Amino acid sequence: MTGLRLDCMIQAPNPPQLVAADATRDWMDATSDHFAYRCTPLSIANASGWELLNPISVTVTWNGYNTVNDVTFHVNEPGVTHRFISSTFGHGIVTFHPGYVFRTDPGWMVWARGSPNRMKDGIAPLDGLVETNWLPFSFTMNWRFTRPGSVTFAKGEPFCFVTMTPSVAIEKVQPVIRPMEDDPEFHKEHKVWSSERRRFAAGLKMNDELTREQKWQKHYLKGSSPTGKSVADDNHRVKRTLKQPIHIDQMRARDNVKVDAPSED
Repeated sequence: MTGLRLDCMIQAPNPPQLVAADATRDWMDATSDHFAYRCTPLSIANASGWELLNPISVTVTWNGYNTVNDVTFHVNEPGVTHRFISSTFGHGIVTFHPGYVFRTDPGWMVWARGSPNRMKDGIAPLDGLVETNWLPFSFTMNWRFTRPGSVTFAKGEPFCFVTMTPSVAIEKVQPVIRPMEDDPEFHKEHKVWSSERRRFAAGLKMNDELTREQKWQKHYLKGSSPTGKSVADDNHRVKRTLKQPIHIDQMRARDNVKVDAPSED
């Protein structure tokens, strides 16, 4: 195998479906001319991980009090029970059980959270960074009500978004506050961008035909500053498509990996 490791070890029978996250969002689709997709960082963030999908439709209700019994569940499908969602901590917290134990390479960990830029009224996801390079058991994905009431998690709706991040590299980062003039070339590039931005905004306000045809400035999309002197490197992305999870048996068959028969000794 090549690349970084993300083993998704099945922990429970019939675990929730795990899929590569999609870049689209319903609210972004609903914006005029889909203008939200002009913000490349939004769609890149949307697709920079994998999602665990809710296997059933369930409505969760919180009465505003703090015991585990103050959160209740109603499955919206007859004859179906839920085992992957519970009230474990009280205080309006809803707990999802992923059904997998995730394993990563040394130096890497899993960031478990709600799907980026996917809002849910009345309840919010809680982020967690998990040391999956050594942990022999799973984590839980938790959401907390923002007020008493009911919310429904639909069948197929993502309840957890998992992505990967280096474990300790950020601890070596030293933020430095400095005047922009300390870097004359960078300062010049910024002033050119600011001037272009004001000119473009004025053109839109004046309903200038050429500006309207351009729709938006595409410097980030092109990976280049207005002068062309500041250019993104090979890591620049305008879209992201991650690999879909694959079962180990499918991987072995795909890669034609021979598996030795167990010894009879």
